[in-house]
Amino acid sequence: MIGNAELNPSQNDYDWLGHGIYFWESDPQRAMEYALELVQRGKIKDPAIIGAAIDLRECLDLTNRTDLELVTAAFEEYAKEQQLSDLPLPVNKEACGDPNGDRLLRYLDCAVINHLHHMLSKVADAPTIDTVRGMFNEGGELYAGAGFASKTHTQIVVRNPSCIIGYFKPRN
Repeated sequence: MIGNAELNPSQNDYDWLGHGIYFWESDPQRAMEYALELVQRGKIKDPAIIGAAIDLRECLDLTNRTDLELVTAAFEEYAKEQQLSDLPLPVNKEACGDPNGDRLLRYLDCAVINHLHHMLSKVADAPTIDTVRGMFNEGGELYAGAGFASKTHTQIVVRNPSCIIGYFKPRN
């Protein structure tokens, strides 16, 4: 608990990195921009951000080739299970009104990451993933012809709250 605020895990079906407590890595400005977006959408009233010291422990790092291979394997198994159950795969979608065409609603990605956690929970001696880290291109081109996007960021989702060592108020 921070002041009178409690950190609740996100449980949306479109969460980019699956379910958990989300943080922007080293980017308080982007975190505040997002908080202000939530105010505009009527989701919160008082925007605020916190910093946190996080021990990643067993981290599924989506900037790491080996971990991306795990996610690919999870997708393949998930797709087979959906097909056997005669269920469609979820689809990543653009958010309504997003001018950049970013697929911000990550239904498929969320389902695959959550399926990976489920797969690992059934394997003896498999590590439990405590955190997931990923980088996302978001926003329009930084400049004409750029390969960089204006809201590119790295996020961490904490699945094991004991990985959060402490909190602090970020500098301006």
